[in-house]
Amino acid sequence: MVIDLRVVVESEFRAGDVLKVSCSFTPARVIDVSSAHVSIRWPWWQSDPDAVGFDWNGNVAIARGADMPDWSAELFRTEPSAETLQAGADCRVGIPPTVVHVIEVQSFDPPIETGWLPRPHCEIVVLRRGVSEDVNAVEQGSGINPYDDIPLIIDLVFRPYAFLNIGDDVADCRGRLWRFDGPWDLYAYDRQEGIPTWPLALVAGGDGSVDAERQALVAAATTIGSHETEIETWRRAVHAEPPAR
Repeated sequence: MVIDLRVVVESEFRAGDVLKVSCSFTPARVIDVSSAHVSIRWPWWQSDPDAVGFDWNGNVAIARGADMPDWSAELFRTEPSAETLQAGADCRVGIPPTVVHVIEVQSFDPPIETGWLPRPHCEIVVLRRGVSEDVNAVEQGSGINPYDDIPLIIDLVFRPYAFLNIGDDVADCRGRLWRFDGPWDLYAYDRQEGIPTWPLALVAGGDGSVDAERQALVAAATTIGSHETEIETWRRAVHAEPPAR
């Protein structure tokens, strides 16, 4: 997998990141077909012989067409298109260049058992461009393990508040103190409503440290612009609305 180094700030992925994801189309075989899905002999992953309670058969089901409920969440596509495939047919499976936005990052220590290898220690949950996060949904989006052996290419398109790290404390130009837990999670220490007014001053990192270089970076990044323009840039990138917290 290729990860654009511009992604690597405080962590490689975080909620709000706008990414472009792709995967080279790879030869595969259709094992079974139903009205809703095409079952593909997956050209990646290996069966996990030590998994308890899992017996992966080597196949992965992909939504068969645009009228299927999980089609919009599914990133993988086939060539020829899935609705034309029949059991026993040869095909190719991959991800055409697709812009997505991250709604959740999950870490697993130890890596979780799934029935296949490698066991994931991280999963990012993403939505396609044009789909807004529904905070009331029980399940939404598609999960990606960016560190397994699927040859994903992941590039950063835009990261709102890229100059801040999770846990940073900042002061806005009106003297209000804020904790940054992500672009949708800015908490005012005075517990009053509102949004931070730029420019911002970095007070301390999440570990309590004070870094003069990062302080200068935050000051320079917020000399012009505003919270509203930062979020509007995100909207234009994803054609979606921020989650309502």
